[in-house]
Amino acid sequence: MKNESTQTGPREIVTPFRTIPLEVPEGMKHNEFFNSTENLNDLVNNNGLLTNQENLLLYRKALGHSTEFDCSIIYNTSKTILNPLGRPVRRTQVADSVKHVWDRMNQIIIDYMLEQYPDPEQALILAGEASLDATWPLTSPGVPSIRMLHNHFVVFPMQALRDARLADAGNPNLTDGGQHSLFQAYMRDVYREFFDRALHLRILKPVSGADARIALTGYPQGLPSWEIQGGAAALRDVHFWREYDEVLKGFIDFYRSFFSQVSTHNAPMLPDVYFPEQVESVLLFNNDFMKTAKKVRDHCIVDAKYANAIRWQPAFKQLIYRNDAGKLIVTISQNSIGNAITELLGVVVNRVPDAEAYAGHEPALIAHLLEVRRRLVEADLGEGIATAHWPQE
Repeated sequence: MKNESTQTGPREIVTPFRTIPLEVPEGMKHNEFFNSTENLNDLVNNNGLLTNQENLLLYRKALGHSTEFDCSIIYNTSKTILNPLGRPVRRTQVADSVKHVWDRMNQIIIDYMLEQYPDPEQALILAGEASLDATWPLTSPGVPSIRMLHNHFVVFPMQALRDARLADAGNPNLTDGGQHSLFQAYMRDVYREFFDRALHLRILKPVSGADARIALTGYPQGLPSWEIQGGAAALRDVHFWREYDEVLKGFIDFYRSFFSQVSTHNAPMLPDVYFPEQVESVLLFNNDFMKTAKKVRDHCIVDAKYANAIRWQPAFKQLIYRNDAGKLIVTISQNSIGNAITELLGVVVNRVPDAEAYAGHEPALIAHLLEVRRRLVEADLGEGIATAHWPQE
């Protein structure tokens, strides 16, 4: 039998963290409190690195994915939009002026990760965001804790992944609760045809699953993927970020069109789709697409638990990562129920409270984050934040 370090399969990595010094008020659920302005104050005052006039906040992930490199940018609308369900939760809902700054911040941070970790055999690099729509009942434990758009920048040492135990391949965070297999089993061809017909891409080039896959984990599995032609230099081109948005728009059209048919037999085309011609010709006139919608609708009618688990609004994870050959790849998942974007690449993060272990990694981690902050300030993308852990500059 192969040693686990040489076997292909998802990995479960253990990541220590320091307990967050927050008390949830009596009578409030955790997910209710984490949507509050008070929780965002903790992000700013205890973990905040940089903020800017566009309300974009760079912060250290207190409950992180990795102790090597781990930070996020959140579109902090907690004080300007008090209704958690009224906040932007995906890139397509963000004003162009904010997105312009956000994309520049993304580019600088990804460039830093590639500079510091140039060898794909030594480090797995990823950056991306997940949908935070109210796609589940508010009482569900799976409802996202902070309903504001934020993205992640993570580096995992490859040796740590090789040494990690194999994860349970049946982990629901890896299988997307069965809906991923639904798309793949019944609509694989129409899903890909829709992307091919709807998207006119110059920088992003479709790649096969084998080219996109990380050999160690065997992930991503069955997802449409594109190579970023030109690599890191392409991220400095505004046209790349427009194409990145086109991928998301195509996904949203597919997802919303499908579940509108699940909800209502022979529903008319939604009035606000991005690619109406392709939705009509590729999706609504495709027998596999409509047949699968009927299958899900019939199941919902007789199975209350199944119907309650449906995410009726677009749920996704979209990310940029580096493959084994050193190429930058964009992929998007058709559904996501997990709490970590890393699971798209077959990395399950098991967070454990261990302040001493975390403290051993903290100086090097913070050194990386402060250098990233310095570069962002230099590029006029914000001002530093002082906390108990680091100065303002």
